[in-house]
Amino acid sequence: MAAQKIHRRKLGRDERAVNILGYVLIGLFALVCLIPFYLIIIASFTPDSLLIREGYPLFPKAFSLESYRLALKNPVAILRAYGVTFGVTLLGTMLAVLIATMTGYVLSRKDFVWRNRFSFFFFFTTLFSGGLVPWYMMCVRYLNFKNNYLGLLLPLMFSVWNMIIAKSFMAGIPGAISESAKIDGANDLVIFVRLILPLSKPLIATLSLFSALAYWNDWYNCMLYITDENMFTLQYYLQRILGSAEAMRIVAEKSGLPLTSIPLESMKMAMTVIATGPIVLLYPFVQRYFVKGLTIGAVKG
Repeated sequence: MAAQKIHRRKLGRDERAVNILGYVLIGLFALVCLIPFYLIIIASFTPDSLLIREGYPLFPKAFSLESYRLALKNPVAILRAYGVTFGVTLLGTMLAVLIATMTGYVLSRKDFVWRNRFSFFFFFTTLFSGGLVPWYMMCVRYLNFKNNYLGLLLPLMFSVWNMIIAKSFMAGIPGAISESAKIDGANDLVIFVRLILPLSKPLIATLSLFSALAYWNDWYNCMLYITDENMFTLQYYLQRILGSAEAMRIVAEKSGLPLTSIPLESMKMAMTVIATGPIVLLYPFVQRYFVKGLTIGAVKG
């Protein structure tokens, strides 16, 4: 008995030592991951001349709000772009998650005889496409995406990658649940809404994060289909500001004016903070679901 107690105490000390070592390593890794965000924030408040001369500082040597003053020169337009991006992201994420989960549920059902063929058709679209010109002509001429919010919503509404994750996750849900519900008289829609979705919270959180990131960071579709400034998304609006500032800096250089008159480098950092702040604050709330859902979706199937 004494030998067993000594052995248990030794195992307990070893386990605590391993846990402490693990926490230290994870903490250091998290610190390394946070350093780039820290440098971006510090650089956004640093004068452009200091950035050009000494690079990105680890500790602030000077303080300047010039980059934010220029980036937020038109606050009404910034708020309007925020509103467009937030609305498109919210609505698009809900629809994208609904479509991905519904498609994944159907393709995960073993009683659906066409599931392998439909899966192949979906996967085929990730390898080949019609090209940009046919896509643009179809969207503008036939689907009327020009200056239409559908041009911001529909192109990102369905993701084959999200569908594959949903299919793999739902394949791990026991089929006896659906069978018992059918015996009680439930149809497929009731089974999906009342049984499958409540069991898929990690999956929904994962797909929501993926879809929200895609919609929030999208500027390409806005560039293709939107010419009305009142409909610009945040990312595209900030990209236009940066492009204008860079063009002004080139003109200043050719005219012999000082290059530091336009804080281009610090403006890039300030725009990064403005554009990524809300989505970064969202991540901690879905982190535990994100890790679980992504892991399960990757190994099941």
